[in-house]
Parts: sequence; C-alpha cells; structure tokens
Amino acid sequence: MSAEFLAKRNKILELLDKHGVDGILLRRVSSFAWATCGAASYVNTATTEGAASLLVTREHWFLATNNIEAPRLQGEEKLTEQGWEFVISPWATPLKGLSELLAGKTLISDGLFGAAQDVSAEISRLRANLTPEEGQRIRQVGKLCAETISVVAQMVQPGMTEYEIAALLGGEAQKRGIQPIVNLVATDERIYRFRHPLPTEKKLEKYALLVLSGRRAGLVCSISRLVHFGPVPADVQKRIAATARVNAAFVAHTRPGRSLAEIFQRGQAEYAATGFPDEWCFHHQGGAAGYEPREFLGLPGSADVVSVGQAYAWNPTIAGAKMEDTLLVGAQGNEILTTIPNWPVISIKISEQDVEIDCPLALEIG
Repeated sequence: MSAEFLAKRNKILELLDKHGVDGILLRRVSSFAWATCGAASYVNTATTEGAASLLVTREHWFLATNNIEAPRLQGEEKLTEQGWEFVISPWATPLKGLSELLAGKTLISDGLFGAAQDVSAEISRLRANLTPEEGQRIRQVGKLCAETISVVAQMVQPGMTEYEIAALLGGEAQKRGIQPIVNLVATDERIYRFRHPLPTEKKLEKYALLVLSGRRAGLVCSISRLVHFGPVPADVQKRIAATARVNAAFVAHTRPGRSLAEIFQRGQAEYAATGFPDEWCFHHQGGAAGYEPREFLGLPGSADVVSVGQAYAWNPTIAGAKMEDTLLVGAQGNEILTTIPNWPVISIKISEQDVEIDCPLALEIG
C-alpha cells in the first residue's frame, strides 16, 4: 500500500472512532476518488454520486458496484490490488449488495443516505488537506488547465459563438486528459451581466471571458482568463485593475494559520478601497479546492484555517472583469498552479506580507 493510501486509511479510521460508529459510507464521486487515490466511479460526468460506493469498517474495506463497472474498476483502476473487497450486484438491482452490507450497522456518510449521519462537511475538510502525492498530481492538473486556456485564447476569433468557444475549451482540455467539469464562456455585455455565464449562441465581438474547472485523477483546478480584440477600454482596464487588487489580497493572505474569515475581510476591504464595495455580494469569492472545484467556501465568519498542502481557488469578480487561479499553499510561500507563461500581468505589492502578486490582465489581440 502507498503512503498516501495508508494516510487516508488512518484518517478514515479516526473518523469512525470520533463518531463511535460501525462504518463510513462514501458515495460521492469526489470522496471515491480521494479514498482510492484518484480512481473514477462516475459514468455520467454530471452526477454527484457515482456507480460505485465504498464502505469502510474497522475490519473491512468494501467496494460495492454493479457488474457493468466492476471489470474496469478491477482491471484498469486496479482497486483489488489496492485492497478493496469487491461486492458486485447485477445491474438491474445495483444496490442489492450494498444494502446487505449495511444491514444492522451504525454509519456515517458523505451525504444523505438512509439513517446514516451526514458528515459531508468533515469529509470535505479531509479531502482538502492534500498529501504530498496529491500535491504533485494537482500541480500537473493546474499546468494542463493553464495550457488549455492559453491555446484556446489564441484560437478564439470574433464572430465565433460562445458555443464554439466552449467546444474549443472542452476539446483542448480533453486532449490533455483533463475533464472540463466547468466550462463557461461570456462575450461582450454578458461579462457584465452574469457571474456564471453558461455559453450561448451569442457571437463574440471584442471581449471574451473563458472559465475552466478541469478534473484529472479526481483533483480539480480552476482558472479564468479575459481576451480582448483591440485596445482594452479605460473602464474595463479600471475594473480589471480593481479585481487584481482584490485577487492579490486573497492570494497573499492565504497563508498557514490564517482563518478564511480574516482572508475574506481582506478581500472585502480591497473591494471597498477600489470603489466597488458591494461587488463581493454578487458572487462567491472562492475557497479551498481539491476533489471538488470548491471543497468549502471562504465566507464571512468562517472558522476554517489555512494549512500547508491545501489548494485554494479564489475568484473575485467585478461586473465586466473576473480573475481566477488555483494555488498550492507551501511552508515558505504560495505556488500558483495555473500560471500561463507570457500572459500579461499586473504586479500588486502587498506590504503587510512583503510580497508581490502577479495577477492576469486581459490578453489584447490585434
């Protein structure tokens, strides 16, 4: 067994002891990937719960699935070799084996399921505390997501529909083994109107927002970039520069021992200082990343505290501008995982932290 798997095994057993139950049931795609060190339980990529479940007791590590999924999980994901005991049900009665395993047991779970106690918030915190092995994997995810955005930014042309741009994002991500679980595009006035812009048939005139959350081996990185054809207007420059100040505050203050409540306050203060005091109200500001795009959000009053090894994706927005990268918290500093070489940036100095944060500007084309 790998050091990563053993570390997770110990965390799960500690959770069983904490709650004094017989077992823990993990049904979410993200929890399955976390506990198996990157295996995929989904078939429908939009589903929260996969086609396989994990039941961990003090004596057994069960994997319950149907006869469709079992061969792949055994042969390609090699989960039998990892130590999981397969319980296989016919596809027509997919929960038969799982139901028999659960009979008479007291349980906790990563979601609502029967009489099990929902401890999803605790499990999301476990998923967010990345092991060194996961840190290496998420670095690769970030690099590939950045490559995807960089390539697509050069392919986008005025006259393309948002659907066509989204197709480029999705295709370039898949070429790199990245699953585009969030693929958003806004052009021109839609960047001002919508914070979660699902792509439409609208055609690009001059200004485009590209948003990607990409998943590989269960881990997710998020990145957003702006592209403008021709000189960026002064008002748009102002909004991007203000967003950069907020972004720099979030990134610089995401350091071990800092509470998310304090980091959130720093961001709020920059929104106010730049003349956009209420913009934070119109969209969440991001939070801890891992096996979900956000394992938990930074919120006013949040008691969560940053620790070494966690990943964060902050996404400040002001109508007409957005900034988003994924970072990995290190003992000596933060590592931006989604940096795009040669992308235009503005460097923001954060005097309290004695650091300068490079924040991405709009890429001017033509």
